[in-house]
Amino acid sequence: MKQAHSPVKNISIRLDKWLWAARFYKTRAIAKQMIDGGKVFYNGQRTKSGKTVSLGDKILLRQSYEEREVIVIALADRRRDAIFAQTLYQETPASITSREKNALARKQGVLLSPASDTKPDKKQRRQLRQFKERI
Repeated sequence: MKQAHSPVKNISIRLDKWLWAARFYKTRAIAKQMIDGGKVFYNGQRTKSGKTVSLGDKILLRQSYEEREVIVIALADRRRDAIFAQTLYQETPASITSREKNALARKQGVLLSPASDTKPDKKQRRQLRQFKERI
């Protein structure tokens, strides 16, 4: 008989382990690299991967084009499915709106500068090369 796992309320969890359990990063090693590389801020400050996570703390994550600000609402030391992982944190409304605004701007930027339908011919390639070398 399997026991139902729920988020743990009163244990100490390392920041890299919590980020891994909350499915922000695929492995703990990647989570550690992101923390050490300055991509993760804990309560507004850079931190180490061994920092103990507490309930109510704010974590700012940078992932590719996105920046998320989440509040820790539960602790877990095991990685489970995505539905469980979403119960560990709550994203701030300001973070959600800024992510949506940035995604829309990226989509519009792609639409405003579409790729060419054909390859440049020899003359156009020569002109491009000259333009790039001039700069």
